[in-house]
Amino acid sequence: MRIIEIQKKTPLLIRQLMELWEKSVRETHLFLPDSEIENIKEYIPQALREIPHLIVAENENEFPVGLMGIGGQKLEMLFIASEERGKGLGKKLVEYGIEAYSINELAVNEQNPLARGFYEYMGFQVHKRTAHDEQGNPYPLLYMRLN
Repeated sequence: MRIIEIQKKTPLLIRQLMELWEKSVRETHLFLPDSEIENIKEYIPQALREIPHLIVAENENEFPVGLMGIGGQKLEMLFIASEERGKGLGKKLVEYGIEAYSINELAVNEQNPLARGFYEYMGFQVHKRTAHDEQGNPYPLLYMRLN
């Protein structure tokens, strides 16, 4: 497993990361209906291209199995391939982000208790809750800060 910072966001890489994103979301965001996932999917390529720091974990075949996006000191996105979940990859990525970029905040869907538990395990604590996500949809967000 290798963690790399992406300098060139090629169309092939964006497609690979889109596949990783969609599979991960469909397995972890069970509260989202298919129609909502399809709506969100429309703006993910742009988000991947525009995120200030895109960090990817590659497997031994140099294929992306994890992605992390960072803006400032905020973890904006973290998605892990299903076959890699539970093996410590998320922890390695977050630790990398804390070390390299001083990540100290993030937002997580309240309806994703596994993600919340993971971030709490990593030392983040909830400091604020909203009733809707950033697009105004009824998916509460928990804003977390690192202790």
